[in-house]
Amino acid sequence: MTTLLALDTATEACSVALLHDGRVLSHYEVIPRLHAQRLLPMIKELLDQAGVPLAALDAIAFGRGPGAFTGVRIAIGVVQGLAFALDRPVLPVSNLAALAQRAQREHGAQQVAAAIDARMDEVYWGCYRAEQGEMRLTGIEAVLPPERASLPRDAAGDWFGAGTGWGTYAARIPVAVSGQDGAMLPHAEDLLSLARFAWARGEAVVADQAQPVYLRDQVATPKAAQ
Repeated sequence: MTTLLALDTATEACSVALLHDGRVLSHYEVIPRLHAQRLLPMIKELLDQAGVPLAALDAIAFGRGPGAFTGVRIAIGVVQGLAFALDRPVLPVSNLAALAQRAQREHGAQQVAAAIDARMDEVYWGCYRAEQGEMRLTGIEAVLPPERASLPRDAAGDWFGAGTGWGTYAARIPVAVSGQDGAMLPHAEDLLSLARFAWARGEAVVADQAQPVYLRDQVATPKAAQ
């Protein structure tokens, strides 16, 4: 049986989830600015609860962004440290996809417009459709002003709005949705669900390929020398 660990610190939420012997355990806390202090203890607590040693892990999944710059870096630092030490592969998962997966799990949504508040008067945006239980990206993920958000050209049927981008900018997003959850944050349990699909497809990569996806170039790219 596959044993996977998933962790996420890309937003205000800090969460970990474990798949072992077909059973999923998770721990989730909304703790802004405390991720660095809590993440490793949370991992230890979860593994202890399950009675699973680190060495039993087959791979480690993580939220690769988009999200808060510092939060994404915390997750990558921890996942690379663990993966290098254990000689295990990693599974990068989009935080927007994890939001969409959570909307499916909690609201039964089959089409999700995921939006994370990106600050600077912008949102991280992505649209997803359920395919055999997995939320798959339709189009591209982008960072943009709320007014420029849109559904795919072939969009039809009901769409659900998920994420803090809706909580902050719903009135400015020109997209009709049948329902929304503007307080929703990514959860490692849903990240783990997506990681299981990726693992089955053989999409795990070596630890040094655990790279962030910020979408916002000016954050990810160092300033040129003056």
